Amino acid sequence: MLEREITISNKLGLHARASAKLVQALHSFQASAFIACRGKEVNAKSIMGVMMLAAGLGTPVTLRADGVDEEAAMTMMVDLFERKFDEGQ
Repeated sequence: MLEREITISNKLGLHARASAKLVQALHSFQASAFIACRGKEVNAKSIMGVMMLAAGLGTPVTLRADGVDEEAAMTMMVDLFERKFDEGQ
Protein backbone atom coordinates (compact mmCIF):
# COMPACT_ATOMS: atom_id res chain seq x y z
CA MET A 1 0.00 0.00 0.00
CA LEU A 2 1.23 3.46 -0.92
CA GLU A 3 0.28 6.62 0.94
CA ARG A 4 0.97 10.27 0.23
CA GLU A 5 -0.22 13.49 1.83
CA ILE A 6 -0.99 16.38 -0.50
CA THR A 7 -2.64 19.78 -0.10
CA ILE A 8 -5.45 20.76 -2.43
CA SER A 9 -4.23 23.69 -4.51
CA ASN A 10 -6.99 24.26 -7.08
CA LYS A 11 -9.23 27.22 -6.34
CA LEU A 12 -12.52 25.30 -6.12
CA GLY A 13 -11.21 22.20 -4.30
CA LEU A 14 -12.85 18.82 -4.87
CA HIS A 15 -15.98 20.15 -6.55
CA ALA A 16 -18.06 18.10 -8.99
CA ARG A 17 -15.86 18.49 -12.10
CA ALA A 18 -12.60 17.80 -10.26
CA SER A 19 -14.13 14.83 -8.44
CA ALA A 20 -15.48 13.39 -11.70
CA LYS A 21 -12.09 13.77 -13.39
CA LEU A 22 -10.38 11.91 -10.53
CA VAL A 23 -12.95 9.10 -10.42
CA GLN A 24 -12.92 8.67 -14.19
CA ALA A 25 -9.11 8.48 -14.31
CA LEU A 26 -8.99 5.93 -11.46
CA HIS A 27 -11.41 3.52 -13.13
CA SER A 28 -8.65 2.42 -15.51
CA PHE A 29 -6.65 1.02 -12.56
CA GLN A 30 -7.18 -2.26 -10.73
CA ALA A 31 -5.76 -0.88 -7.48
CA SER A 32 -8.06 0.31 -4.73
CA ALA A 33 -7.80 4.04 -4.11
CA PHE A 34 -8.86 6.08 -1.10
CA ILE A 35 -8.78 9.70 0.04
CA ALA A 36 -8.71 10.60 3.73
CA CYS A 37 -9.57 14.06 5.02
CA ARG A 38 -10.40 15.32 8.51
CA GLY A 39 -10.86 11.81 9.90
CA LYS A 40 -13.01 10.53 7.03
CA GLU A 41 -11.79 8.07 4.43
CA VAL A 42 -13.68 7.49 1.19
CA ASN A 43 -13.31 5.35 -1.90
CA ALA A 44 -11.63 7.62 -4.46
CA LYS A 45 -13.45 5.73 -7.24
CA SER A 46 -16.81 6.96 -5.90
CA ILE A 47 -17.84 10.45 -7.03
CA MET A 48 -20.32 10.77 -4.16
CA GLY A 49 -17.66 9.75 -1.65
CA VAL A 50 -15.10 12.20 -2.99
CA MET A 51 -17.58 15.08 -3.09
CA MET A 52 -18.79 14.24 0.42
CA LEU A 53 -15.35 15.21 1.77
CA ALA A 54 -16.10 18.85 0.85
CA ALA A 55 -12.35 19.44 0.67
CA GLY A 56 -11.57 22.99 -0.40
CA LEU A 57 -8.48 24.97 -1.28
CA GLY A 58 -5.66 24.45 1.21
CA THR A 59 -7.12 21.28 2.71
CA PRO A 60 -4.58 18.53 3.39
CA VAL A 61 -5.67 15.08 2.20
CA THR A 62 -4.05 11.67 2.32
CA LEU A 63 -4.10 9.62 -0.86
CA ARG A 64 -3.85 5.82 -0.61
CA ALA A 65 -3.50 3.19 -3.32
CA ASP A 66 -3.29 -0.57 -2.88
CA GLY A 67 -3.08 -3.24 -5.56
CA VAL A 68 -1.17 -4.54 -8.54
CA ASP A 69 -0.89 -1.13 -10.24
CA GLU A 70 -0.80 0.99 -7.09
CA GLU A 71 2.32 2.91 -8.14
CA ALA A 72 0.74 4.02 -11.43
CA ALA A 73 -2.53 4.90 -9.69
CA MET A 74 -0.73 6.97 -7.05
CA THR A 75 1.39 8.74 -9.68
CA MET A 76 -1.75 9.62 -11.64
CA MET A 77 -3.57 10.93 -8.54
CA VAL A 78 -0.66 13.07 -7.38
CA ASP A 79 -0.14 14.42 -10.89
CA LEU A 80 -3.82 15.34 -11.21
CA PHE A 81 -3.79 17.19 -7.87
CA GLU A 82 -0.52 18.96 -8.73
CA ARG A 83 -1.92 20.02 -12.13
CA LYS A 84 -4.90 21.51 -10.25
CA PHE A 85 -7.21 19.18 -12.18
CA ASP A 86 -6.26 21.08 -15.37
CA GLU A 87 -8.42 24.00 -14.27
CA GLY A 88 -5.61 26.55 -14.54
CA GLN A 89 -6.49 28.03 -11.17
